[in-house]
Amino acid sequence: MNRRELLILGAGTTFAWPLAARAQQKAMPVIGWLGTNSPVSQAEFIAAFKQGLSDAGYVEGQSVAIEYRWAEGDYHRLPALATDLVSRKVDVIATSGDAGIEAAKSATSTIPIVFFGGGDLVAAGLVASLARPSDNLTGISIMATELDAKRLDLLSELALGTKVFALLVNPASSAAERMIQDARGVARAKGLQLHILKASTKSEIDTAFTSLVQLHAGGLVEGSDPFFNSRREQLLGLAARDAVPAIWEWREFVVAGGLISYGPSYTASSRQFGIYAGRVLKGEKPADLPIQQPTKFELVINLKTAKVLGITVPQSLLARADEVIE
Repeated sequence: MNRRELLILGAGTTFAWPLAARAQQKAMPVIGWLGTNSPVSQAEFIAAFKQGLSDAGYVEGQSVAIEYRWAEGDYHRLPALATDLVSRKVDVIATSGDAGIEAAKSATSTIPIVFFGGGDLVAAGLVASLARPSDNLTGISIMATELDAKRLDLLSELALGTKVFALLVNPASSAAERMIQDARGVARAKGLQLHILKASTKSEIDTAFTSLVQLHAGGLVEGSDPFFNSRREQLLGLAARDAVPAIWEWREFVVAGGLISYGPSYTASSRQFGIYAGRVLKGEKPADLPIQQPTKFELVINLKTAKVLGITVPQSLLARADEVIE
């Protein structure tokens, strides 16, 4: 091979490498993360999601890229963020909560959407059924609206003699009305008075607790919503300050000092969320993936907090608890 041939070959290789690199980058699938809150507040959630992705064979930065968009608790920003992800032609959109699901579904009918959480998606008209979701949407349901009513039932059993309770909901969530209706049904059946408190910002949470005290409510049910999970420290601090018995959605609240929680495993459900996203990346159609619902629910009680509040936990509840923190 003469010098001229070597130069031509070298030049061809020089141009080929950038092209090959670009092709390789394009071949790496991209998940568009439509976050309802902030990266700090969703750190545990993202870590479990990534573990699920790894279980499915995908590692961020090696075999999959993730583009993050954060609403920082302002659900009004979600539609624009979802539209931005669609314009970038991501391969899958991953989101959580009713507001995130609705924003993603409104933004695209073709890009697969995998979700975590949500209320009654069938009643909301977002999916045809749990078994065959239809179109481009599937994910992990945490039975949010159904469990809020159950939490009121449990809290009334714990706070014996209390007849006045409050339910805290995020009015920005379309599931709020269903939560209110279900909880009111339980309250009527048990002869309880139920006040509805609404908050979608940090300051509104403060206001809600002021109202809680003024209403002389003897217990608080935290309505299922990603925003409230992001405000864990604030909510627990206010409940402790006002000595209000409260029941929470996740075990993590009780570990951090809350009184009682009832719901599925946050970590296990988040990990399953990642696995589902990985399965969709591999080519499975959302319509063929049934919406997963938890089969096990954790009842966790913090006896130390109960003692501070002057509450004697009934033996019937302790016997049913999956975990008792002393």
